[in-house]
Amino acid sequence: MGVWRAILWRGGVGAVFAVVLLPLVAVVWLSFFNQEIIAFPPEGYTWRWYANAWSQRQFASGFLNSLEIALIAASIGVTVGTAAAYALVRARFPGKTAIAGLLLGPLAIPGVVLGTGLYVFFVQIDNAIDFQIVATLPGLIAAHVLLTIPWTVRLVAASLQGLHPAAEEAAANLGARPWTVFRRVTLPMMRAGVVAGALFSFIQSFENLELTLLLTGPGRSTLPVEMLNYLEFRVDPTLAAVATVQIVLIGALMLITDRFVNISRVVA
Repeated sequence: MGVWRAILWRGGVGAVFAVVLLPLVAVVWLSFFNQEIIAFPPEGYTWRWYANAWSQRQFASGFLNSLEIALIAASIGVTVGTAAAYALVRARFPGKTAIAGLLLGPLAIPGVVLGTGLYVFFVQIDNAIDFQIVATLPGLIAAHVLLTIPWTVRLVAASLQGLHPAAEEAAANLGARPWTVFRRVTLPMMRAGVVAGALFSFIQSFENLELTLLLTGPGRSTLPVEMLNYLEFRVDPTLAAVATVQIVLIGALMLITDRFVNISRVVA
């Protein structure tokens, strides 16, 4: 009985990994198809779709825009989210549960709904004070910050909840000021949560399509938006090649980050 239970357990785990990984493998495989119209079995394999993607200027422009927005939004979101997570875990104040729910709320709202709500809100601001936010870089960054804060709060709070405050109390009893305690004791202890929050915040911002599609403006299209625009006119493995490059870059980023910080300890 124990042997069959182990076989079923491993089979179930293998099935879950297959569901997660097979779409990625399929995208990478499609990027090497020789024919322009995707069909099975492939007629051959080629690298020309990667060369075609490299020659499309809109992809390079979209990549740089996505990188800029993701870096700025992740930096702001991690700073605000880390402070909020520290307050939610360590402090006691009225309405803490409601504030925690408000900060984590964007995780439960579909991207299209969130983007539509922000678009209407930005238009209302424009009508009220004659200040345009829609289709501007600051407006898009502000929207992406709403995506990065919940991830940071969730991961940093999970990291802090596993840390006993005894070390902080000891440092304070020895005469360290609150800022010194936070900088020299607390921050190093929750480094894994902060790094994990920064990584996942960057990925969420960089890969976002639904919210960005409703708020982007001329000359500020991100890479996912440019990929969707390309799909309107052509259906070939070029998009699979671009997606493969993204998969490799994000995978490398996660592996490098995990090399210095054990992300699985926080995310698990």
